[in-house]
Amino acid sequence: MSPEGPSVVGLGGGHGLAVTLSAMRRYAGQITAVVSVADDGGSSGRLRGAFGLPAPGDVRRCLVALADDPGGAWARAFGLRFEGGDVDGHALGNLVLAGLTEATGSFLAAVDEAARLLSTAGRVLPATLDPVVLTGDGPAGRLVGQTTVEGHGVDLTTVAIEPSDAEVHPDVVRAIAEADQVVLGPGSLYTSVLAVVAVPRIRVALQARAGAIVFVCNLKATGETAGYDVAAHVEALIRHGVTPTTVLVDRGGVSLGEVPQRVEVVEAVLAGEGGATHDPERLAAALERLTLRTG
Repeated sequence: MSPEGPSVVGLGGGHGLAVTLSAMRRYAGQITAVVSVADDGGSSGRLRGAFGLPAPGDVRRCLVALADDPGGAWARAFGLRFEGGDVDGHALGNLVLAGLTEATGSFLAAVDEAARLLSTAGRVLPATLDPVVLTGDGPAGRLVGQTTVEGHGVDLTTVAIEPSDAEVHPDVVRAIAEADQVVLGPGSLYTSVLAVVAVPRIRVALQARAGAIVFVCNLKATGETAGYDVAAHVEALIRHGVTPTTVLVDRGGVSLGEVPQRVEVVEAVLAGEGGATHDPERLAAALERLTLRTG
């Protein structure tokens, strides 16, 4: 990170936010990740069912992305997934977070302890301190649970969390208010990005921001957003109460469509080799240009 760099906040989950954090550490002076904890599948789902803690999987990915040595032994161990035995399918980092939660009595304290262990370049904060359930609505009716919502495909209109009054740490609201730049995405639109935006206190904090909110659009429209153009992604954000100031789009990627005039569209070369994921260096350069222009 650059000591003179801007204060930035990334919101989302999964692999998408991890890529954004890898980009942020190339230009930011201060980084805060606000991470979805609504996952109810795989290792995360099993641990939250057994111990009643927020889903740790996306938090673990973000801790590794910000680790002082992302390729070091501890970072690699955190991502190690066991095969066989009683721990089959569990990532070691998920088990460590569950154990630290038991030892400290607090999921947030567990995340902070894991961050110290990994010497992270920024702070990782769960979107809520309580376990939450993601729900979705669309033509087929109401869907309950992130796995169900994710598997339903493109017939989604809105998502929400239950309970809607789940506790949000004050540092989340403070970071959003004070950041020079807030970045949403990339990642699964409904089950990662909007799973965080759907938290009422976070949505209100985003609405109250005076500074930039950048939405990094996905490279391709697949899964939950198959058939979406850039405008449809932006409209989904607006439908959930947040209007980005800027949408960052890979040049030659998803077609633009009719993006609302109040949202600036910035195109840049963002894809990595093979075009499957954003290249952290290219994404960092594009995001840094936006901070320099609006700083």
